Amino acid sequence: MSERILMKGNEVIAEAAIRAGCRFYAGYPITPQNEIPEYMSRRMEEVGGIFIQAESELAAINMVFGASAAGARAMTSSSSPGVSLKQEGISYLAGAELPSVIVNVQRGGPGLGNISGSQQDYFQAVKGGGHGDYHLLVYAPYNHQEMWELTMRAFDKADEYRTPVMILADGVLGQMMEPFRPVEYVKPDLPQKDWVLDGCEGREPRVVKSLFLGEGELERHNLKLKAKYDRMKQKDVLWDSFMTDDAETVIIAFGMAARVCLSAVRRLRKKGLPAGLFRPVTLFPFPEKEVRDLSDRVRGVIVVEMNLGQMVEDVRLSVEGRAPVHFYGRSGGSVITPEEVAEEVENVFYRTASLLVT
Repeated sequence: MSERILMKGNEVIAEAAIRAGCRFYAGYPITPQNEIPEYMSRRMEEVGGIFIQAESELAAINMVFGASAAGARAMTSSSSPGVSLKQEGISYLAGAELPSVIVNVQRGGPGLGNISGSQQDYFQAVKGGGHGDYHLLVYAPYNHQEMWELTMRAFDKADEYRTPVMILADGVLGQMMEPFRPVEYVKPDLPQKDWVLDGCEGREPRVVKSLFLGEGELERHNLKLKAKYDRMKQKDVLWDSFMTDDAETVIIAFGMAARVCLSAVRRLRKKGLPAGLFRPVTLFPFPEKEVRDLSDRVRGVIVVEMNLGQMVEDVRLSVEGRAPVHFYGRSGGSVITPEEVAEEVENVFYRTASLLVT
């Protein structure tokens, strides 16, 4: 068993990527994710990889496109406005079926916003921020242990599905330090990269593209991508729960907000209120069935986010009217406190209980 070590969240992601075999990184500075390119600039040289500080976010994502097409495990990282600039390239990666890992250490928006951690990029990450019918596999870690393990998993899933994968973190997780256990990376059996552009001497040429102009060709390609996303929904949904077995009110939260809500649940339990926490780990695919099943046996659901209400839409679609769905959130980089959440849940719990009695 490895010893626990103390690192910043951004550095945890960077080192996990190195251990998982990432050998190409291109990025551009933006707060609060700057420790990732800084760390990569040192470590890539040590492991024989390539680090490039690109001239822009647009350049960085297209460099990842080229490196992935050549067979490298490639990654880029940025924060909210920078990820916005990468959206065209991300759509190209999805269309060309090129594996890659994109890290978004979210900050407050819209526009330049501020440099405080937020969860305001949920829609952009989960709904496909660029053009066309596509999705990213999106992981939402809530502590450094998950940042380590999900980053490694992201590279494997990117190769398995030939798809871009996003790590959706935030400025609080990226900047904070906490101990974690750096488990060793074990590479699973993955499909051979028989599509890589590595020279065609002695074989037929290969083509990596996202342009399909033949009659019905693009639709067939889009249906192929959809089948891939459907497979993800069948086998790659991740979630976690805390004290939901006997809960009458359940909080649903992801990432940093889930850490706050965990403390809130403990406070509520001490008061005798049967609250629980459900935490989506994959935001796409979203744990629809699990949320739906949970809503069948609770009085109410409260979605807590560090935004003005984004994941709550997917929760409502999953619940399908089986239970009342409430929302509590704060925007602009304001960090929610356990006291605020506990107070809101307590109010909603008594309100819904009163409605049920009447």
